This record gives sequence, C-alpha cells and structure tokens, in this order.
Amino acid sequence: MDIRTIGTPSLLLDADRVRRNAARISDIAKRNGVRLRPHIKTHKCVEVARIQTAGHNGALTVSTLAEARAFSRHGFLDITYAVPIECGKFSEAIDIVRNGVKLSLITDDAETSRQLDDAARKAGVRFDVLLKVDCGYHRCGVEPHTPEAIEIPRRINDAENLNFAGILTHAGHSYNTTSKEEILAIARQERDVMVALAEKLRSDGVEVPTVSIGSTPSISCIDHLRGVDEIRPGNYIFFDAFQATLGSCSFDDCALTVLAAIVHRDRGRKKIIVDAGAIALSKDRGAVEIDPACGYGHVLDLEGNGTGMRVESLSQEHGTIHVLNDEVFESLKVGSRVRILANHSCLTAAQHSHFNVLENGKIVDRWEIHRGW
Repeated sequence: MDIRTIGTPSLLLDADRVRRNAARISDIAKRNGVRLRPHIKTHKCVEVARIQTAGHNGALTVSTLAEARAFSRHGFLDITYAVPIECGKFSEAIDIVRNGVKLSLITDDAETSRQLDDAARKAGVRFDVLLKVDCGYHRCGVEPHTPEAIEIPRRINDAENLNFAGILTHAGHSYNTTSKEEILAIARQERDVMVALAEKLRSDGVEVPTVSIGSTPSISCIDHLRGVDEIRPGNYIFFDAFQATLGSCSFDDCALTVLAAIVHRDRGRKKIIVDAGAIALSKDRGAVEIDPACGYGHVLDLEGNGTGMRVESLSQEHGTIHVLNDEVFESLKVGSRVRILANHSCLTAAQHSHFNVLENGKIVDRWEIHRGW
C-alpha cells in the first residue's frame, strides 16, 4: 500500500522508530535493575506491546478495564489498572481476575479498600492493591507525609482478600516544565519521595514489595533509580511534538503521524484546509509554555520532513494551515497530502481504529487499536 492512495485522515506508524524507542527505555530499565511495566494507553495495540515487553516479563499498565480485557485475551496476564478503583468497577475487575489475570488495582481511599475487600471475599478472589501516592502532580493520590499514607497500606495489609502490593505514583507535573534541568529535578523528587515513603512504611512494619514510578519525561532524564522496583512510562514508544519540544526526545524519534489530504485552498488568505480536525488530531495544544505557536501539530511532507508550518486551528473535521511561501502554496493542490506530527500521540491514537505500519516508506501492515472503557 502507498501513503499517496490510502484513505485520509489515517495514522502512520514508523516501525523502525517504535523499535528504537522501545530499546531506549528497555536499556534504561535493565541498566538500573528495575522492572519495566509500560503504560499501553499511548497505543492500545497488542503488536506494539509485544515490542515494548520483548526481553522483559510482559507486565503492562492500562488505563481502562477494556484494555485489560483486550490484552489479556492476547496473553498479557500481569496487568496494573492505574486509575483509582471505585465500587462501580468491582464486578468487572472480579471477572477479569476469574479469567486468570493477575490484575493489580490502586487506591488512595480507605473506605474503598474496605469495600473492595468485602466484594473480593464474597466473590472468592484476591486482589493485589497498591497505594496511589501524590509526588507533586496533585491529580490523585495521598500526600506522602499524611497519616493516610500509613493507615491505608495497613488497612490493605490486614484485609482478608487483599494483598498490599506496594506504592505507585506518576510525576505528571514533569510535563509542565521548560528545560531538561527542571525535568530532572522532578524526576529526582518523584523517586526520592517514593523511596522515603517505602522506608517509612517498612520501619513501621509494613512490607512494601514494589515501589513503582514513571512518566516519559522523568524516566528519559533520570540519573539513577536506586530504591525503585518498577517503571511505567508510556508515551516514549511513540513520543510526539510535545515531548520533542520538552526535550525528552528529538523530533526524529517521533514515530506517529496523521496523514491528511488538502480539501481547500484559499490563495487570498494564504491558507489551506486539511481533512484532519479535532477528531483526527485531538485538541491538545502541547508545550505552549516553550512554543506558544505550537498550534495543533507540526506539518510534515510525505517523507516526514518538517515544513515549518503548523496546524493553527481546528474544527471537528477541518484543520487550518497558513502557507506564507508562494512556491510551497502552489505545490499544495487539493488532493495533495501532508503528514501531521500531533502534539499528544496518546490522545491522537485513541481517535483512530488502527495504525498503518510504515517500513521504508511503504505501508506493510495494519495494527488494531483496542479502545473503550
């Protein structure tokens, strides 16, 4: 298949870059003696997960129970559901465990842990449960210095049908930085907060089997991982314009682009319209603190080379690009195609049903994306 003839908008996935990105983080994990449990929410694709976990134990992190079901059907049986569990999802989680999956859950709520223990006891199953810790992101998790950071692990540890599996965090605030130095400071904070809490729990008689950390920026920049058992980055497998602008990678590492066709030209306004809008690209603005003109994606030619243009505005199925160079404008006819490097590959991939896999500029395969909740 040829990228000049397939339907648009569609996802193009550079398989060589995927393998290279996987090897990079795999090497970091192995050099630091930690387990790799990649977050598959970025791609939701079995073939990509197999590339990520090659040479490792096959453990995964998911963001939905639908992902857990889909990947378990393909032989991934050690899964952490990294969103705090709530009672409305107990029965589905129980069904997944009954189907032979080691499903680990997270919580930052004492009452939920009690309810989960009751539900697990009635169902005759056991759950591994990790404490969700706030290392500075302030989205979810208990503050590490609070009584709850000790009380909830004790409660889980004493529960009849729960196993306290350790502590888990996500340094999402690493995305709100403007330099590698700032990323490194947050990476160290993430690690040090978690190692200190693990030491405190152990000194209070609570065993901590796993200290689990990891965002793509923090793991890409971390200096060491002493005291950590597991890392869970996800976006690194594709990277994107946000990560490249942030400094987690180079633009040449970005593996995912959206193929779009030009559907309208306006010579007077020096603009073109492509058929990739908010549904195809997402509306993530990316690293606006570093690049205020980032728009909604970098416009590339069909070979993947940057053009300097950006997708400046979006409606549902339309993307607007201004073309100030007359020669370039004349080369972009209705029906011509461009590739767009989106700001956030995770959100972009989730809008589509499959990846068109590129090898040496040719589409060689089609890999399904498992969506849903």
